[in-house]
Amino acid sequence: MPRFTLARRLRALGLLAAVALGSMSLNSAAADAPKPTRVRIETSMGNFVIEVNNERAPLSSANFLQYVRSGFYDGTLFHRVIANFVIQGGGYDTRFTIKTPKGNVDNESGNGLSNKRYTVGLARQEAPHSGNSQFYINLADNDDLDPTPLRWGYAVFGRVVSGFDVVERIGRVATGELGPFKKDAPQVPVIITKAEIDTSEPPAAAAPAPAPGPAPAVAPPAAPPPPAPPASGGAPPS
Repeated sequence: MPRFTLARRLRALGLLAAVALGSMSLNSAAADAPKPTRVRIETSMGNFVIEVNNERAPLSSANFLQYVRSGFYDGTLFHRVIANFVIQGGGYDTRFTIKTPKGNVDNESGNGLSNKRYTVGLARQEAPHSGNSQFYINLADNDDLDPTPLRWGYAVFGRVVSGFDVVERIGRVATGELGPFKKDAPQVPVIITKAEIDTSEPPAAAAPAPAPGPAPAVAPPAAPPPPAPPASGGAPPS
């Protein structure tokens, strides 16, 4: 058998060392990547858990989590429900009064996360960077909400990971005119009683229900206008 020369042996050792260092670098990068945070949403119709993607949507995720940690969402409504499209909440209290949000968030819709069924996104008005406290959950694959080269999209920052049946029940409630809302408001209010960081061990993944039909051609998630503000001016819509 041919023998390795000293130079060939050293080159082989160098190659093995480079491979080992590369593997260590990849493992270190994976360890340093921001880990998802899970949020438990308790509602008057049951509970579900959202996994927030801190890595792909750092601004929108941090924004959502600050509202969770401060208790901002406790006692707010899912005020907009459109079957096979979205459920939206996080802005109005049970008296249909809009809560004062913090500052707006830069639009992260180009982060590669698509508006697929059960994903969670940041609601906004027509202006691309107008999102703040309100969020929505997709009830279907709503690819029309994703960005294109010609326009901004709606930023996805998380996904529902358990409690799919609760999300589906909320998405099927009777809706219509109620309070300041001319349409799409649940006739029996759906209340977020508590939103908190979920530190429990994640349950085994459950298969979601079959996907519904195509979403109806309706406007994308945007906060409905608030009641007429007082003369001194009211909180801006979100």
